[in-house]
Amino acid sequence: MGGAVEAGNFLGPCALVASKDGRTLYVANADAGQIAFVDLHSRRVIRSIRMPSEPTGLVLSPDGSRLYVTCAAARSTVLAIDAASGEVTASIAAGHTAIGPAVAPDGKRLYVCNRFSNDISVIDLRTNEEVVRVPAVREPFAAAVTPGGRSVLVINHLPAGRADAYPVSGAVTVVDTKTNRPSTVRLPDGATGLRGVCVSPDGRYAYVTHLMARYELPTMQVGYGWMNANALSIIDTAESRLVNTVLLDNMDMGAANPWGVACTADGKWVCVTHAGSHEVSLINAPALLAKLLAMAVEPDAGSVGEVTYDDRNEILDYFRRYRAGLAGKAEAGDYEQRDLYILGTAAGVSNDLTFLAGLRRRIRLNGKGGRGVTIAGSNAYVAEYFTDTVGVIPLEAKAGGRAGTIALGSEPQLTARQRGRMLFNDATLCMQQWQSCASCHPDARTDGLNWDLLNDGMGNLKNTKSLLLAHKTPPAMATAVRDSAEVGVRAGIRHILLGECREEDAAAIDAYLKSLRPVPSPYLVNGRLSPAARRGKRLFFSDKAGCAKCHPAPLYTDLRIYDVASKSPYDYRADFDTPTLIETWRTAPYLHDGRYTTIEELIIKGKHGKERGEIGSLTRDEINHLVEFVLSL
Repeated sequence: MGGAVEAGNFLGPCALVASKDGRTLYVANADAGQIAFVDLHSRRVIRSIRMPSEPTGLVLSPDGSRLYVTCAAARSTVLAIDAASGEVTASIAAGHTAIGPAVAPDGKRLYVCNRFSNDISVIDLRTNEEVVRVPAVREPFAAAVTPGGRSVLVINHLPAGRADAYPVSGAVTVVDTKTNRPSTVRLPDGATGLRGVCVSPDGRYAYVTHLMARYELPTMQVGYGWMNANALSIIDTAESRLVNTVLLDNMDMGAANPWGVACTADGKWVCVTHAGSHEVSLINAPALLAKLLAMAVEPDAGSVGEVTYDDRNEILDYFRRYRAGLAGKAEAGDYEQRDLYILGTAAGVSNDLTFLAGLRRRIRLNGKGGRGVTIAGSNAYVAEYFTDTVGVIPLEAKAGGRAGTIALGSEPQLTARQRGRMLFNDATLCMQQWQSCASCHPDARTDGLNWDLLNDGMGNLKNTKSLLLAHKTPPAMATAVRDSAEVGVRAGIRHILLGECREEDAAAIDAYLKSLRPVPSPYLVNGRLSPAARRGKRLFFSDKAGCAKCHPAPLYTDLRIYDVASKSPYDYRADFDTPTLIETWRTAPYLHDGRYTTIEELIIKGKHGKERGEIGSLTRDEINHLVEFVLSL
């Protein structure tokens, strides 16, 4: 999905599921474009099936006879495979970049997340046809159906909406299976990077993995989850509400980039993989729920929770007052208590790095990049993406508690760019492994948040930029404070990860970022511009709109900085770097501070471009065509 890894050289296991009898493991190898059948007795691959495009997820029918595999593409397919013979029995059309399939308990319907179509395909498995599309929030990534089949919980990978107004958080879409109507459960402020979801065996609770970004804090340190903490949110499925969010880190050691999550059939354990720190957390689910449910639902009015190890609340309070004063919204002394930042909810649980003490075991994987996880018998099995292996985790401590390994092929010989991809996602480069480069740049793109980086002063948050084409479009950063992406990579390792910057590591990350390729836009029709987009293209390059003066093809940037009247009260300067417009459809919100959620809003409300063209003279149809073209790039 946007990378340029050599086909066939690497397997890239990303998702897996065990057969009903626990004898076979089905593994989706994304980079190799295949499904591997692993015999769990001999721990060997016994069959591999080539897929038409990148396999991103898989699920078994309730009776275990059929395997459904999402194969991601601009026009994705879902394959139905006979789980015994490996024969493909059906191919079903889905949306853009299908991922995260889930099947109803009665086996009649399949739910597929169309990541870049921003919707969910509901497929009738009796006819193998899509019956409806249900809208999601932003980049639906994984789904889980409640045991009774009443609802489907779909996690949205990134937050939607403006980035310059809090709260900014990811969400879970809950689909009523009778009406196919969606509702939304919001996660806490700063929740982003949602990757995994599962439902408890009794159907009462859902578990969601994600990051907790402290995006409003100045990025002066990483300790205690100062920039990014790593979290698990618990949702009451009957009431469609957030119960609480707990941190998966320890006081002195982060558990970066939580990804897959699964429950044991008896409900005893919740298993979470950590793709950045190469670990698994085994959490005692009954003890966790008992502790959470015994707590007050909300903290006392005006309290900031029991936070004794740092002063983040006071710092955030100061900066919110400061920014409010600059914006003329309130005098510092008049700022209302309800507007003060309260870090954590329910007595500060989502800020408590000791909450899981005694409730969780952290187990180190032998492989790297643990992603999907499944349970079979007394073991959890983890797809270890960067080492082409499956980790084997004994669920009971008496079994030794150490991870084993199943090799899916020969040990991969990493090229520079594949090693760079691994390092980009590797939190062990960070002090105390709190975060990786991918924490703020998932898939080397954007997290949809504004951050207070210190390279251009303090208190002036900027939107995270996509790194696609970063090495071809210098300078780097919104305020052009880095001469090039190469300089930015090395500065990021030193000042954001606070790690040792070895030149060979930075060069490998450069190689990975240079290999990135744009994902085809969901606005294209059969890979081509729509009639409206073609009209918009003519307008884009005309003198009437003048867009190409600052955004010339082929990179759609002139590599210069301009004052386009976008300076906010918090900014120390008025001129900002001209970004590339390639993959603009994927990088909302827009402008350096994320104040506009759509390109249409940027043009009309922001009057963007009027100083260098005649945007004000465009008709509404012309603006629509212009927007269609920009979103097709």
